[in-house]
Amino acid sequence: MRSRIAGTGSYVPAKVLTNADLERMVATSDEWIVERTGIRERHVAGPGEACSDLAVKAAERALAAAGISAADLDLILLATCTGDYPLPATACVIQHRLGATKAAACDLSAACCGFVYALSVADAYVKTGMRHVLIIGSEVMSGITDWTDRNTCILFGDGAGAAVISASENDRGILSTQLRSDGTLCDLIEVPGGGSRMPPSEKMVAERMQYIKMKGNETFKVAVRTLEDIARETLAASGLSVEDLDLYVPHQANIRILKAVASRLGLPPEKVMLNLDRYGNTSAASIPIALDEALRQGRIKEGSLVMLGSFGAGLTWASALIRW
Repeated sequence: MRSRIAGTGSYVPAKVLTNADLERMVATSDEWIVERTGIRERHVAGPGEACSDLAVKAAERALAAAGISAADLDLILLATCTGDYPLPATACVIQHRLGATKAAACDLSAACCGFVYALSVADAYVKTGMRHVLIIGSEVMSGITDWTDRNTCILFGDGAGAAVISASENDRGILSTQLRSDGTLCDLIEVPGGGSRMPPSEKMVAERMQYIKMKGNETFKVAVRTLEDIARETLAASGLSVEDLDLYVPHQANIRILKAVASRLGLPPEKVMLNLDRYGNTSAASIPIALDEALRQGRIKEGSLVMLGSFGAGLTWASALIRW
């Protein structure tokens, strides 16, 4: 039994935050941001707009594209690091709002790699008998962004992307997935406060520990190396080469990282899906938003060989190879 992506959907909040807006908030410039990141604007959630709100809209579009109803789902996996609550799982909120009465639901935390991790789990469950699994990457990164830190606030945006993973009746679908992690690098990207290590307190808030912290230069080096390595491993596992790829859909983190990876792999620009200029880094939502856009733009057709590649906090990195 093989699994396939039967439908995709995405959603971003209406509010757009441009680089010009950021110029009025911190000491930065549009030219500096574009040169170093490739980002020109990002979407941010409005007041009261939570992770589940974005996720439900993306999920409804994915279900419609797959031609199934929420009642057909066996499992819902939400990849996020910005859920509605510490508990219950935001996936349960989504399950209720969709009316997916038969589906089990849980959250998965692997930061920017979350969607590919969820894809791998869904693939395994479908191969063992489930018919339809809904996977979602949804993030409200603006809620954990320090808008006084010019090094990080320029990077992140909010959004959601979803996919329905279903049983396949032919040899097309998810060919392989590769998941990796290295906890020795856990301090490269972190939100130090708010958990059991540093519970919420006046001191935590005063020191701004509830916001994301990054070691940019170290992360850049690891990201380029790990994305290249895992791409080659994934292709080799299926007896394929970089030349066989029709489209590479990477985590939309930083244009310099993505150009470096593409160069090292020997991928021409037309084979790399890029949309970070309009959305920024949306963490677990990054790849499903880009994948949905690529499909709607006609860049993925029946028979296309597509690779997903991501890296994120943990440190984690992951990839998936799909024959459409």
